[in-house]
Amino acid sequence: MRIVGIADASADLARQRAEAAGLTAMGLDELLASEAQLILNLTPPQVHHEIGLKVLHAGKHFFTEKPLAATFAQGQELVALAREKGLRVGCAPDTFLGAAGQALRALIDAGTVGEVRHGTAQFMNHGPDHWHPNPAFFYQPGGGPLHDVGVYYLTHLVNHFGPVVRLRSTSHITHARRRVPFGPCEGQVLPVAVPTHVVTQLEFASGPQIVLTSSFDVWTHGHAPMELYGDDGTLQGADPNQFGGTVRHNRQTGDWVRAPGGRPYTTNSRGIGLIDMARALQEGRPHRCSAEMALHVLEVMDLALASGRDDGRPVTPSTTCERPAPLEGRLS
Repeated sequence: MRIVGIADASADLARQRAEAAGLTAMGLDELLASEAQLILNLTPPQVHHEIGLKVLHAGKHFFTEKPLAATFAQGQELVALAREKGLRVGCAPDTFLGAAGQALRALIDAGTVGEVRHGTAQFMNHGPDHWHPNPAFFYQPGGGPLHDVGVYYLTHLVNHFGPVVRLRSTSHITHARRRVPFGPCEGQVLPVAVPTHVVTQLEFASGPQIVLTSSFDVWTHGHAPMELYGDDGTLQGADPNQFGGTVRHNRQTGDWVRAPGGRPYTTNSRGIGLIDMARALQEGRPHRCSAEMALHVLEVMDLALASGRDDGRPVTPSTTCERPAPLEGRLS
């Protein structure tokens, strides 16, 4: 891979980042007219659709920060356009390719605790208000705890168990206006347009029923990020927003046993999904952070919010996807 250049809505920022990294600063139109074959998009969710359309119409492959788009309808348009043009779309998160996510997947696939029947996944914190320099967009469509961080947990679960076939949710906006308590934006009042506490019951095609909690209304908690309950024991996963961490299991009344180590990508390796996509283009194989998985995850998140607005009515996704191939070693 060779990096062709970097673009930003702010020419000054593009120049600063380019100089720091030894790259070439470009405008977006200049970048889209360049020899680049694959564009990485790191804009806020509300413009993923707009940028994606420009990239695809320019004949480039598109890899975007999560979520795929601010709405499922926008995601559908991106994927349909890519198919029409014979281009690929990839999407973060890629943390499921890390050591912890792959170790947990291997334990599940090996039947270490028997058939997994139930489980919990818990993302809960107090939002990005007190540390992010521009937190307002996290509380607009395309943001919120489910689309911002719950997407990591949901993507891991789809990697482990395949597509969701049925779900129901409860959700609410705890505070319609949030005052930033401290940090760079202390005192700023943020209008809230999306639910800040979402509890979703997910039924997967392979059988498990998992309860996912996504919240920006909790200062601290003591729950494990992910626990999966099988016929013969329990699996405990690490934080899906990280690449490494402790993965362990027990069988029946036995003690906890740590998963075998030695897997690559234990530290912050954001970008390996992009590298896998580039390799897949060269090798003529599917890439793991696929458009189909990203679109399915986006639809599930949108349906979760819709179910929450409708008193927890059960809903069925229209999309499906294949589980990504396991990643046994380092991407070469």
